[in-house]
Amino acid sequence: MQRKVRSLLIGTVVFMMIFITACSSKSSNEEQGSGTNSGDDVIKIGLLASLTGPLEAYGNQTVRGFELGIDYATDGTKEVAGKKIEVIVEDTETQADVAVQKATRLLEEEGVDIIVGSSSSGDTLAVLPLMEEYEKVMIVEPAVADSITGANWNEYIFRTGRSSSQDAIAGAQAIADEGVKIATLAPDYAFGRDGVAAFKTAAEELGADIVTEEYADPAAVDFTSNIQRIIDAKPDYLFVIWAGSNSPWSQIADMKVQDKGIKISTGAPDIAALKTMEAIVGMEGFTVYHHTLPDNEVNNWLVEEHQKQFNGEMPDLFTPGGMSAAIAAVEALKKSEGDTSGSTLIGVMEGMSFETPKGTMTFREEDHQALQTMYSITLENVDGFDYPVPVLKRELTPEETAPPIQN
Repeated sequence: MQRKVRSLLIGTVVFMMIFITACSSKSSNEEQGSGTNSGDDVIKIGLLASLTGPLEAYGNQTVRGFELGIDYATDGTKEVAGKKIEVIVEDTETQADVAVQKATRLLEEEGVDIIVGSSSSGDTLAVLPLMEEYEKVMIVEPAVADSITGANWNEYIFRTGRSSSQDAIAGAQAIADEGVKIATLAPDYAFGRDGVAAFKTAAEELGADIVTEEYADPAAVDFTSNIQRIIDAKPDYLFVIWAGSNSPWSQIADMKVQDKGIKISTGAPDIAALKTMEAIVGMEGFTVYHHTLPDNEVNNWLVEEHQKQFNGEMPDLFTPGGMSAAIAAVEALKKSEGDTSGSTLIGVMEGMSFETPKGTMTFREEDHQALQTMYSITLENVDGFDYPVPVLKRELTPEETAPPIQN
């Protein structure tokens, strides 16, 4: 198989790792054959996730959701088209070079038919070229970088996770309007800058004015100068994009941003982070998921089964995404009658709709991005919860939050 190795411009080390693994993969394939699974009665799915490192919680949520999704989609049999499904989980450690190593091992040694993942956009971007080289489908979940279904996309890539642009459009829908002045605060790396760029485009299309953009060190613990510049700009809203435990919420409260007439808006995060957001109760924003928001049979099953299997715990922000990826894989394999070849799966998955905890998702034919429901919310204290809860203002339809085609 001819190998195509493309630099993703994410660093010399990652480039060389992709090059070396691609070359070694070619040699292995020549010796061992096509690299397909070891038996026609088994379908192997490799799941890449951050099970250690800063995104460990997200990775664990995805794995839980994926395993529950396989159970749901197969009625507990873990079989499709008469074949057993075997899931092999690998920890990327949130390092792109490790993700390439693990993905190569899954493809070469395990002979997986489909890859799912990963928690990190950097990990995922590093793995994308391998899928084209091996002609295997990858279902991306939950990495958000626009370039995954944009500049770095190839036809073997499908995404059940939402993109940065979908987040941005949902955020803009929640607060932007003609004449509204908005400031932004985000971490100074691709996640933050891409998110702000997409939000700015969506907000300005709705008539809003972005009066200042602040970017902070991703490892920062002191946001004083950033917040002061935002206060000086006198916006109507501060829209915050952040991921990680070193959040700016306490300093935003300490500097009395809301007392100065500036409303806070953000994407409501996972439960652990919601517990740190008491200071901004009342904020208007959006969320990808909270278990109280969707009203459908799949989500009802997820909530009930998750509590049964995990000591009463509720599914969290990335659990439904893992479940959605599993459902998409099983539905595609049903339609292909168990044929795992990349070309066949591409044919059945393009335009395919499937039911998830967030309602109906559809893989858009042009870029294979799943169009999906998002939620416009306010953050409120609710009886029975020990943290502020996203309360539904309205569902944002898949059509409303459809991102631009960028590939």
